[in-house]
Amino acid sequence: MAAPIEVDPATTAVVNLLHFNDFHGRIVGSSVDEGTFIPSTTTLFAGTIEQLRADYASNTLLLSGGDSIGASNFTSASQDDEPAIDVLNALDVSASAVGNHEFDKGVDDIVAGGRVDLLADFPYLSANVTLDGAPIGPAYETFEVDGVTVAVIGAVTEQTPSLVDGSGLLGVEFADPVTAINGIAAELTDGNAANGEAEVIVAEIHEGSQVNVPLNAPQAEQQALLGPDAAAGGVFGNMVNNLSAEVDVIFNGHTQRAYSWMAPVPGVPGATRPVVQSNEYSNVVGQVVLAVDRASGEATAEVLTNHQRLTVPAGEDPEAFQTGLEETYPRVAAVSTIVEAAEEQAAIVGNQEVGTITGPITVPAESNGNRGEESTAAQMVANMYRDQLASDTRGGAEIGIVNPGGVRDSFLYEPTAPETAPGIVRLAEANTMLPFINNLWSITLTGAQLDQLLEEQWQRSAEGVPFTSGRTYLQLGLSDNVTYVSDPSRPLDDRVSDIQIDGAFVAPDQQVRIASASFLMGVNGGTPGDNFWAFAGGTDERDSGLVDQDALLGYLGDNPGLAPDYSVRHVDLTGLPAAAVTDGTEVTIDVSQIDRIRSTGASASEWLEVRAADGTVLGTAAVVVENDGAGAPLRTVATVTFTAATDREDGSTAAEDYRIVTSNGTEIPFQLEVTAEAEAEGPGNGNGNGNAYGHANGQGHSSHGNGNGNGHDKGQHRHDAILFY
Repeated sequence: MAAPIEVDPATTAVVNLLHFNDFHGRIVGSSVDEGTFIPSTTTLFAGTIEQLRADYASNTLLLSGGDSIGASNFTSASQDDEPAIDVLNALDVSASAVGNHEFDKGVDDIVAGGRVDLLADFPYLSANVTLDGAPIGPAYETFEVDGVTVAVIGAVTEQTPSLVDGSGLLGVEFADPVTAINGIAAELTDGNAANGEAEVIVAEIHEGSQVNVPLNAPQAEQQALLGPDAAAGGVFGNMVNNLSAEVDVIFNGHTQRAYSWMAPVPGVPGATRPVVQSNEYSNVVGQVVLAVDRASGEATAEVLTNHQRLTVPAGEDPEAFQTGLEETYPRVAAVSTIVEAAEEQAAIVGNQEVGTITGPITVPAESNGNRGEESTAAQMVANMYRDQLASDTRGGAEIGIVNPGGVRDSFLYEPTAPETAPGIVRLAEANTMLPFINNLWSITLTGAQLDQLLEEQWQRSAEGVPFTSGRTYLQLGLSDNVTYVSDPSRPLDDRVSDIQIDGAFVAPDQQVRIASASFLMGVNGGTPGDNFWAFAGGTDERDSGLVDQDALLGYLGDNPGLAPDYSVRHVDLTGLPAAAVTDGTEVTIDVSQIDRIRSTGASASEWLEVRAADGTVLGTAAVVVENDGAGAPLRTVATVTFTAATDREDGSTAAEDYRIVTSNGTEIPFQLEVTAEAEAEGPGNGNGNGNAYGHANGQGHSSHGNGNGNGHDKGQHRHDAILFY
């Protein structure tokens, strides 16, 4: 904890700004595990805030960056997030930006007189949001702190329509947050007292950088990491580079990173200002302490840091430590009371056993982790979608697809209280994994549209402009009967090929029935979620009548002893030749994303093979683990050389089937155009058949005849010789 700053109160005011973001209703009470008391993380969060507030008792504003509710754990979600809002009320939150999850139940939930508005004792600020052309609520709020006026302006990501169910957003528009905030900042500093002039302006924006920064890294390191991200443009660059110089502090949310960067102020050489985001789930509390010159109104950041939530000091009794916080700080005591009551209520229904598993089924790193990786949890949910909607009466689904943000937590194998045996899944855990209560629908996409959907994992706007910051790639979870190959080094929309369903390559005009959540599909005229725009071209939408939570419970009941599947649905494959190769040619390829090594219980493959269609091993390579900057495994890679071969002897060119096989059980088919050696004598016909989606019209030939290569062209991705992508 930083010592309080010392100023001359006659000339200088002090403003203590505390910030958190993406709380997501993480209401967690205390517990006892094998006789050891485990403090409530919510109580420790409250204690962190109160300790930081104590040094500036009358000079503190507590601000939220949005997403305080929605995608919550069972304790809060089972009670419509009222416990989460009660906790924030008890902590005397001064104001909050709206987050995209504040719109999970539609705009009516958040507008004046709506459920959330009536529950919250603090204003939700939404400078860039309108309903039928009118603001949905206040854009800003002003506060008198130590004799100066502080204005807090709130805004939410412009991508909100693609992040929530669009059926609840009819008539709602989300404008550019920077433009909206700049307009209000100009009014607050134009010298017209009628506008509510402010000496200090704080922007709370539910949007941010996707860059990982070590907590409280030195400013030089943060500049090296965040500076290029800002320079690249995108939503983060827009905030850093284009927010008015009148804005003194920028707080972020949404991307759930932690940074505390003194960023350059646009148009003011040499000047800097804090840009802060504070992780997620109450793990971190941000703090900016400003010294404000009373005469000029100039604000200087004297303290800039992110504080990790309190932990029990070594050697102290955990229960006594929590009790001490409650006795010292009345707000902490109030929070503990709310949490205890909420947990008691949730326990009435939440401890019901709803399924069993034989191993951990997790998102990456057992949290709402990296959304650019496959996970055992996402695959399980995709399987659940497919199986629960497979019957004709439910939609006739052939495959299931889930967005990574739709799977919010994990099924852990080891018992946690009140479980007494491993492998038990309780209702509370099922709810936490799928907390959104989305309706499940089926839809028909063509093979070409499915290919485009997979291409859109590399994120872009509705106009097709690629994202350069934030979540630039989202890994869809696919049911276990789908495989494909991708090459990220190729141009946008030319990266996916060799899609197979149930062991057969998919043709462009093939009709594929897909099961997913209403949010992702954007059904009933809504906007597809997470920028997967290809769903908008789907046909034959059918509502299954199930919500995701009910379907998951049914799936767990149908599949006792559910096991994690550590094989992957796709690999990244680069280095395939750009033209047909002759029989006997050696081909070297690089393969990555071979394993789900950040799903708990997974391990890296030891070897990778390329096999022919008949199972013959053509090439073998050892698998190498690449680590991230912190030493944790990031991905597995291999470089393998194999010999392209064909049984044809007619001189034709055709697509030959190959298969990548790993020691962990992954099998990913792909094709390569191979030209056969021609027989020395005799007429013959060469027929080249490129049947895999992504291969088109190769030219077959023979010594004494004409060959025809018949395959499926990927439209704009067609090449003259071999068409692998």
